[in-house]
Amino acid sequence: MQLKSSYSSREVAALTGLSARQLQWWDDRRLFQSAVGPKPTAAGGFTERRYTPMDVLELQVLADLRRRKFSIPQIRRLLSTLRDVFGIRLYEAIGDGGPLALFISGDQLYARTQDGRLYNMDRPTEPLLMVG
Repeated sequence: MQLKSSYSSREVAALTGLSARQLQWWDDRRLFQSAVGPKPTAAGGFTERRYTPMDVLELQVLADLRRRKFSIPQIRRLLSTLRDVFGIRLYEAIGDGGPLALFISGDQLYARTQDGRLYNMDRPTEPLLMVG
């Protein structure tokens, strides 16, 4: 697959398994907004939403979380916690070497910082106590 500068909703749907309608719903409710929103055309229609390669990577993770039965409120909480508490985007927490690494255990998401602190992403203000 050749990396492109942006992807249409149809391409993102094919790459993530999410439907174009789901992407529209997420965008409309500000759960995950496209890099370029739809714009009216002269013919009376709208242009397609466009997503960056990082958006596609994040949407693949979110699609996987949905397949694992994570709810929309849990996903919204995850994205806002990453942004508001840790000051990062999801893509920074899913690869090696980022400031945070995410882990799934059952229906819970955990994060580990580079210095080894662990957090439950539902209650990220206090690190988990490590016994060992």
